Amino acid sequence: MPSAMTPGARRRVVVADDDVLVREGIATVLGEVGYEVIERVGNAQALIDAVRARQPDLVVVDIRMPPTQTSEGIDVARAIRGEFPQIGILLLSAHVDLETAIEFLQSGERIGYLLKSRITRIEDLADALERIAHGDAVIDPVLVKELLSQQRRTDPLAVLTAREREVLALVAEGRSNNGIAGRLWISEGAVEKHVRSILAKLELPTTEEDHRRVLAVLLFLDARETS
Repeated sequence: MPSAMTPGARRRVVVADDDVLVREGIATVLGEVGYEVIERVGNAQALIDAVRARQPDLVVVDIRMPPTQTSEGIDVARAIRGEFPQIGILLLSAHVDLETAIEFLQSGERIGYLLKSRITRIEDLADALERIAHGDAVIDPVLVKELLSQQRRTDPLAVLTAREREVLALVAEGRSNNGIAGRLWISEGAVEKHVRSILAKLELPTTEEDHRRVLAVLLFLDARETS
């Protein structure tokens, strides 16, 4: 995979959306910031065929694809992840559609989920793709805020302090420890301490810390799913 230079830095991308105007629009703006869009496709089968033939660095795919306009985008994303785990996948949706995406998001690495209506700047899309290419998980902040507003009878986050909830919300937005420190006006060391406390209190499985951070975020998704 290409190393990070400038956003896009010749990363090879396949764009999949059944709306030709959306598909071509995404391809055009990605090309403008340095990505090499190697295929543009309009359905799930064409996407998996393109990925198998070209093996891109990144895939941008609409969640709802023909013929049923339900979960074809998720289904093909799972297939791609199973065959090519190194490929980053960005899911796009016109609606909050977490129920169909939650299982896929739990794969944890090189994935993203953004609302189309929230992408108002090319830089935002490029930033999400770069973070995914580097192994991160990117979840739209609007989804995080909605999930935070949902209450459960048994709140799995009840063990967290108010500050730890703030830190976790910013982790869920994809911010680094340094970014969280700047946002909350605390030291990066304090952020690291809060993150360690959050991971311990939530009793997450012992894996790499980056993956445990993603699992902590996904507790919000599980809360939404069972509320």
